Amino acid sequence: MAECSRVGAEKENVLITLGDCSIHILPRLGGKIASILVKGHELLQTPIHPYGPRDKSMGFNEGDASGWDECLPTVSGCTVQTANGPVETTDHGDLWRVEWDVLAQTTNSITLRGECFTLPLALERKLTLTQSEKGYRIDVEYKLTNIGSFETPWSWSAHPGYLAEEGDILQLPESIQSLLIWWTRNDRLDKSTGRAAWPIAKLAAGGETDLSLSQPEHSGVGDKLFAGPLTPAENWIALERPKAGVRLKVTFDPEKTPYLGIWICQDGYPEGYHVQQHCVAMEPCTAPADTLNSIGPWSRTLAAGESYSWPMTLDLELL
Repeated sequence: MAECSRVGAEKENVLITLGDCSIHILPRLGGKIASILVKGHELLQTPIHPYGPRDKSMGFNEGDASGWDECLPTVSGCTVQTANGPVETTDHGDLWRVEWDVLAQTTNSITLRGECFTLPLALERKLTLTQSEKGYRIDVEYKLTNIGSFETPWSWSAHPGYLAEEGDILQLPESIQSLLIWWTRNDRLDKSTGRAAWPIAKLAAGGETDLSLSQPEHSGVGDKLFAGPLTPAENWIALERPKAGVRLKVTFDPEKTPYLGIWICQDGYPEGYHVQQHCVAMEPCTAPADTLNSIGPWSRTLAAGESYSWPMTLDLELL
């Protein structure tokens, strides 16, 4: 039986535990999933700066840049046209900056809700922790609602940074053989075709790199890549961590969220800071672009009062 307790005030810390797995959530800090511990091993990127207040204009790199946030209505800030006129959206979206409300809580689940401030959107997220045959499972259910009076564009990306040590292995379905290059720090990857072969990609300076293998600390790697649109058989991505004794497998519904963002960072972000990320982000998303004003067949809107729901699952398979 799962045990659920609060550490301090409800809006400060929520802790869900089951066996030797625990999930630590910070409703006041954007509903952040701050920690996922399994057998004493932390699975999420730890803070690069101390937790602190967020405002509506600061960059994501000025915050803790850790854990699991939700990017809505965009990842990169941009100007977007709406039925109500142009709107300036914010870096990594609105939700990591605002306090979320706890709507419901049981012994093994919690439902939270956060509201955007640049566009009239509200996101509900329900987490449920259970045991599975191979370890533990975190089921995530999302529901997005347009709480405004006009049709509103939106784009969502999960934003969990999973710790990655040298030699950890990123795995994709065999049918995925190349990835769109959205950004590569210092033009590391060969962008001549706009895509990187998976898993062995060409480097701009010559030679090749294995994108599936996590590199040593201080490698300076920072690559943002996209897969999709994906088929029903391409509904997963996994990170195998032998030293931590766990394989993290993310599954999702490509009919609902047909793209997958992949952020590979070995001390390649944020630039100019002493402490940097060393993680891999496996990010089901609605678009193969970080900016809401990148228009394509993936572009989405919600009518006033309309809602949209989608699932995601994180399996923690013990090795």
